[in-house]
Amino acid sequence: MIRDFMLKDIDCIMALWLETNKQTHDFIEGSYWDNNFIAVKEMLPQSTIYVYECNNQIQGFIGLIDDYIGGIFISKDNQSRGIGRKLLNYTKEKSMELSLQVYQKNVRAVQFYLREGFTISKEQVDEETGEIEYVMEWSPHQAAN
Repeated sequence: MIRDFMLKDIDCIMALWLETNKQTHDFIEGSYWDNNFIAVKEMLPQSTIYVYECNNQIQGFIGLIDDYIGGIFISKDNQSRGIGRKLLNYTKEKSMELSLQVYQKNVRAVQFYLREGFTISKEQVDEETGEIEYVMEWSPHQAAN
């Protein structure tokens, strides 16, 4: 089931955020994620977050700032089971357009977003990590073409 974030979810979500970032971004020093942990934890409650929960266990979440997707995070044991797609579709139903940034080296995520109707609108360098990233965008009109 997809539901809105509750403050009691914060520790679980942050553990998932840290684990998933280190796993999927192994080309970035793990300390980068550790060093950003507190800032993200403070920012999350001001974001829009939808949680995917099954049997009272959080299996994933999507975080948004307005129409910008900060990320989709799925627990390691629940990846490739359609949870990311469900969270993304839930978000698409509430949005007229969406954008995100994804590292070029995160090939699995890039392919996922392309399959889900996003297009690459720009390539840039993330100043904090030095890694190339894509800016990707989606809109219902664009997806219909």
